[in-house]
Amino acid sequence: MWRALLIGVFLSVAGCVVPQPESLQTVAAFEIPVPTRTDRAELLALVRQEAEAQGLRFYAASEEELRETAEVIPQSKRTISAAAWRGAGKGIPEITITDGHDHLGLAWITFAKGEDVAQASRFRERLMGRILLRWPETTPLPVMPAGNIPLPHQLIKTPNGYKLDPAYASSFGVTTSSPLVFEPEAG
Repeated sequence: MWRALLIGVFLSVAGCVVPQPESLQTVAAFEIPVPTRTDRAELLALVRQEAEAQGLRFYAASEEELRETAEVIPQSKRTISAAAWRGAGKGIPEITITDGHDHLGLAWITFAKGEDVAQASRFRERLMGRILLRWPETTPLPVMPAGNIPLPHQLIKTPNGYKLDPAYASSFGVTTSSPLVFEPEAG
């Protein structure tokens, strides 16, 4: 059961576009530097505490589960993978946290719109406030119009967060003049 959830989380941040319920639409995403086991454990503990305080269920994959998944799907290598959702059973994820083989130690936390938008927004703001206090170098990621996040090689880091490399703009249905797209300084 959890292996299926992990694979779903992996695919959700892989830049693929699949029709989804509006409540699953990604509305915000951030990159959090968690290079050590201690950093990852602190992040998971903080998210678990906030999620459970807000009535969300929380699951984080163990190191063994992550290792086993990577053995089956080598490009799914991760050091962190977690999700929080409302309701019984699997529910609809309100947040996912994962790094990837191409950004190990840099956890991406994505926030869904949620079924109760105001409640999901309050949770996101409270959680990100705590994350930014602990990891001030946390960086915003661009959310494309379809709700997906570009792959790491499609991003350019700027002082204000990541922007989409203009070479990939048309792939995401945005123009190079979009605020989501990196614009080199005119010199």
